[in-house]
Amino acid sequence: MKARIEWKDGMSFLAESGSGHAVLMDGPPEAGGKNSGPRPMEILLMGTGGCAAFDVVLILKKSRQDISNCEVEIEAERAPQEPKVFTRIHFHFILTGKKLNPQQIERAITLSAEKYCSASIMLGKTAKLTHDFEIVEA
Repeated sequence: MKARIEWKDGMSFLAESGSGHAVLMDGPPEAGGKNSGPRPMEILLMGTGGCAAFDVVLILKKSRQDISNCEVEIEAERAPQEPKVFTRIHFHFILTGKKLNPQQIERAITLSAEKYCSASIMLGKTAKLTHDFEIVEA
């Protein structure tokens, strides 16, 4: 896996993935940024949510669950001093579908958290990770 980061101006950086996608990152005005994009740590958190959601949807589909939507709301806390690592991350999954099985959902989330989601497993080295979910009947 590769990535390329290019400083644009102020505190703005263009990140390009090895797969050819780009995202602009920026800092807050008080740090010299223009607030024109997410912060790098926000992207890390969003990527972790995407990784977990990907796993959960894939596992539920393989379990023949009739899932039609998956949202993940994440709340995180960071250490007050440098390095300001994540110290707590809570994942709240909102799963929509027909007759979704809560045990299958719990299993999918656990498998993602403990076996498949590289990002959350890595962040779990510094942060306490918690998960919960709700089911919305389609």
